[in-house]
Amino acid sequence: MDLFDYMRETNQEKEAPLAARMRPASLEEIVGQKHIIGKGTLLYRAIAADKLSSIILYGPPGTGKTTIAKVIAATTKADFMQINATSAGKKDMEEVVAKAKDSLGMFGRKTILFIDEIHRFNKGQQDYLLPFVEDGTVILIGATTENPYFEVNSALISRSIIFRLESLTKEDVKELLIRAMNDKSRGLGGLSATADEAALDFLADICGGDARSALNALELGALSTPRSEDGQIHITLDVAQECIQKRAIQYDKTGDNHYDTISAFIKSMRGSDPDAAVYYLARMLYAGEDIKFIARRIMICASEDVGNADPQAIQVAAAAAQIVERVGMPEARIPLAQAAIYVASAPKSNASYLAIDAALDRVRSEKIKTVPPHLKDSHYKGAAKLGHGLDYKYAHDYPDHYVKQQYLPDEILGTTFYEPTEMGYEKKIKDWLNRLKKD
Repeated sequence: MDLFDYMRETNQEKEAPLAARMRPASLEEIVGQKHIIGKGTLLYRAIAADKLSSIILYGPPGTGKTTIAKVIAATTKADFMQINATSAGKKDMEEVVAKAKDSLGMFGRKTILFIDEIHRFNKGQQDYLLPFVEDGTVILIGATTENPYFEVNSALISRSIIFRLESLTKEDVKELLIRAMNDKSRGLGGLSATADEAALDFLADICGGDARSALNALELGALSTPRSEDGQIHITLDVAQECIQKRAIQYDKTGDNHYDTISAFIKSMRGSDPDAAVYYLARMLYAGEDIKFIARRIMICASEDVGNADPQAIQVAAAAAQIVERVGMPEARIPLAQAAIYVASAPKSNASYLAIDAALDRVRSEKIKTVPPHLKDSHYKGAAKLGHGLDYKYAHDYPDHYVKQQYLPDEILGTTFYEPTEMGYEKKIKDWLNRLKKD
């Protein structure tokens, strides 16, 4: 490193955002993630002993993936190299591998390669890395916000240990904010700034476990607030609220948060909890989820989970879907909420869903059965000679518009696919069908 490189790195450190300056430099400084990095855990022991194998760190933004990699860089005797998958190409990887081979061959020193946002690598780029991870040329540390089992080559997965990082708790984030306020060398301690307890609580809560977001908001408040008459910078609740006017919910419409939130939404409707349903609906709307996608899920739930216990549910859901397409946001939030609440509050039955799946299983697994002759079409030429439609009984010609008659094929006569429940309107259906069977 020459003088210019040294000065550039020094200036970058000074001008870096607060979140970058406050990044822990040792295992003991890391806040949160005790389940994977707490004293005595596998990862803690491996880092402390400098015996790391390939790992993938998976979790939401701001939870410490890069921090753990930087701590490893500061403690390992191995060479440490870092690339970002959003900008790195094959040439960059070839250079890394070449240096790693030289270091291993000439000095017997291993190379740890940290790849940030590894899910951004395409299949070809991941395949290129595989043999060098496999033979130990490089020890891989991959960081990703996406589920690695979906986004990372299965061969790389099988050669790595997956560590899932959780969102930091409010208490974790508040501890980091207080540390930043008091740190005079890296933090805001030299600014003569104070932060109200309410402001710290607000930032720690509203950031949703993203420490980077909270620290950057704290720094913005400190740098943009004029000094009071006492010479102090006072970060109040009002200042904190201005610095995070709208929380950036961790929600990627192609990633885990998308699937987890829609899953929770559907399960809340199925579980008859309208409060939870409307909460998850709000999260999706806030994050910009496709409103037509939400409407489709409500329609499916209305049929699959409510069914004939309340036949009105599917009509409400279908009407909401139609309104959504016509009016768009923000008004669409209201019919979506009405439909979600209606479906969540309705009595539940999955009898229709079970019936069609049972029938499909029967159709898939067995030879197609013959339609009874009296049910076959009798209108085409020659049908009568074949006995099609002969002795068919027209239900409307009989009392209650019903007459006993065989409808299932001979081979599965007596099979029951639809078993109505005692829930809501479906109880009336059940009573009616039972009455018909007795006649």
